[in-house]
Amino acid sequence: MPLAIYILGLAIFAQGTSELMLAGLLPGMAADLGVSVPDVGLLISAFAVGMLVGAPVLAVVTLRWPRRTALLAFLGVFAVSHVAGALTTDYTVLLVSRAVGAFVYAGFWAVSAVAVIGMVPANARGRALGVVTSGLTVATVIGLPAGTLIGQHLGWQGAFWAVAAMSALSMIGVAATIPGGRPPAAEAPRLGPELRAMANLRLWVAYGTTSLVLASLMVTFSYLAPFLTETAGLSEEWVPAVLGLYGVGAFIGITLGGRATDARPFTVLFAGAAGMIVASAGLAVFADQAVPVIILSFLLGAFGFGINPALSARVFTLAGPAPTLAAGGNVSSFNLGITVGPWLGGLAIAAGLGYPSVSWIGVALGAGALVLIAVSAALARRAGPLEASETPVADTVSA
Repeated sequence: MPLAIYILGLAIFAQGTSELMLAGLLPGMAADLGVSVPDVGLLISAFAVGMLVGAPVLAVVTLRWPRRTALLAFLGVFAVSHVAGALTTDYTVLLVSRAVGAFVYAGFWAVSAVAVIGMVPANARGRALGVVTSGLTVATVIGLPAGTLIGQHLGWQGAFWAVAAMSALSMIGVAATIPGGRPPAAEAPRLGPELRAMANLRLWVAYGTTSLVLASLMVTFSYLAPFLTETAGLSEEWVPAVLGLYGVGAFIGITLGGRATDARPFTVLFAGAAGMIVASAGLAVFADQAVPVIILSFLLGAFGFGINPALSARVFTLAGPAPTLAAGGNVSSFNLGITVGPWLGGLAIAAGLGYPSVSWIGVALGAGALVLIAVSAALARRAGPLEASETPVADTVSA
């Protein structure tokens, strides 16, 4: 893998830490800002909405920009938004800064994905995308607890300053490793082909699969901590360890999934979705037994993240030579699932159905994803022998 791939993964780690860290900072932020904890929770929603909108919008706005310029601009605005958040005591300013940061973070995801597939051969795309996506996995394992720890000892503003500093360091790496300059006119992205590439039923089936997979994963993960303590009977001291084990599973899954995707993408998709369904069902059935719950939490992370490189690679296979807007749509699909999953789980818990119910919702969402994967495979067979054999497409994107 080129060094630039790992730099982009580092940048995703910095920004992903910000996406996740508010979960551990809510009480302190509520007290300092003089608002309720649910009000601070809206900062998480603002981030999700910013990402949902930002990816396709910025993919179009920066379509003809050099990729290094776009990535540096996104990181710069992200860093400034966190400086503004750290300096303010006004809830509205903080809300706006979170939305702005998420907006450019989504753009960074979209453009970096396109940059990645342009830097490696077609038979290494899944692995490369897995490396970049692992930045978010590491943020789950390290960034979330580190941000919480910094917030506890230095105040929540300290966590914002840390993210701003990491983003600035990432800018140095991007400037040093990502090729600059505009591509030749014949290879420059154009809006017309990008829009035509979006008019592809198979691409929208892939988006739907991504949203269902992420919703299936997040509906359980979002409530895993209270699930462990209130249903499985573990003490609070065990929660960080189990979440860490989940993160280890996610890291192993995304590494293996990234390597396998390049050779057999549909195998990874089927295995990942089926594994998530089994893990979610197991969590629901054995909800009051600590040891199975711990093991199944690890498996949920492994299968839930192991499928991610295949989801992204499928989009680029279908987008062909016009991947930029398709990448933006893929980021939005991820975030739609991240938003919908916890919302459905919250409805079930509010209705008094208990924490095991969220895992049953995960089973249903995973089953829906499995159906769409089967549809996608059938459409691929109809499209021709190249896709049906699961051979990676030719490298159509110039570096």
